[in-house]
Amino acid sequence: VIDYVGGRADLQAKIVRTIGDARRRFTEDKLRMLRAVRFAARFGYEIEAATMEAIRELAPQVGVVSHERVRDELTKMLTEGHARRAFELLDNSGLLQEVLPEVAKMKGVKQPPEFHPEGDVWVHTLLLLEKLPENCSATLARGALLHDVGKPPTFRIAPDRIRFDRHVEVGVKMTEELGRELRFSNDELEQVSALVENHMKFAEVTRMRESTLKRFMRLPCFDEHLALHRMDCLSSHGDLSLYDFVKKKMEETPVEEIRPPALVRGQDLIAAGYKPGPAFKEILSAVEDAQLEGRLQSREQAMEFVRAEFPA
Repeated sequence: VIDYVGGRADLQAKIVRTIGDARRRFTEDKLRMLRAVRFAARFGYEIEAATMEAIRELAPQVGVVSHERVRDELTKMLTEGHARRAFELLDNSGLLQEVLPEVAKMKGVKQPPEFHPEGDVWVHTLLLLEKLPENCSATLARGALLHDVGKPPTFRIAPDRIRFDRHVEVGVKMTEELGRELRFSNDELEQVSALVENHMKFAEVTRMRESTLKRFMRLPCFDEHLALHRMDCLSSHGDLSLYDFVKKKMEETPVEEIRPPALVRGQDLIAAGYKPGPAFKEILSAVEDAQLEGRLQSREQAMEFVRAEFPA
């Protein structure tokens, strides 16, 4: 091995360093700043002082890099098994504010200690990132990063405690905007937005009607919703009772009961003399509710239910 730049020594010392002048290397390709962070996080290395100084100086210029290339580096940081370390380095280097200002704003945003004894929104998010398994899906990782992105703009101190009114709705909108900016695929954006939108619904599971709970459990990729909830709990109050409740419910409920074949369809209503229109959705939804709750077992029972509840 012919080593002209001391690379083997840096590998042994676990140091990430540019070859030659750091500013020149990063000026040639600004994405290298993100890669330095990713490699340091992935391998547990330190970024050499002059290299880090150059990153801090040039961080505001990372915006010239295409959104797709930035997205790919961030995704690798989130899914390579060292997401917390990667995002701490992004923060320390000044890159976080440039590539994900919405996440940088989590720092210092206090939370009610009775629900979040761990600290502010940034600390809570870092704890979630720490729990992301290596090679996890990009959608779960992005959901973990962004699930509370709506908290900073909705923070307020009420007479009783700190509150984040409508932080879920605001967070979904912010996630959609960020996903479009970073060129998420439509399927990815839909799933990440769903993770943000539904992460608070676990608080209601023990009070949900049977039909509502089954609809909740049949969300696409529900295992990711469950995994996010578990990490969310372990990164705050530590109470997994609602996670255990849903997990047990899923194990006990056959798939055909969660997603049963429809007992009544639109053509059945038309054949029974009902006029097509907006009411069809209400009727079919009511039939499905009764079916999911075990009150209807057959098409005949379902049609009797329709005639009784929705006279033609």
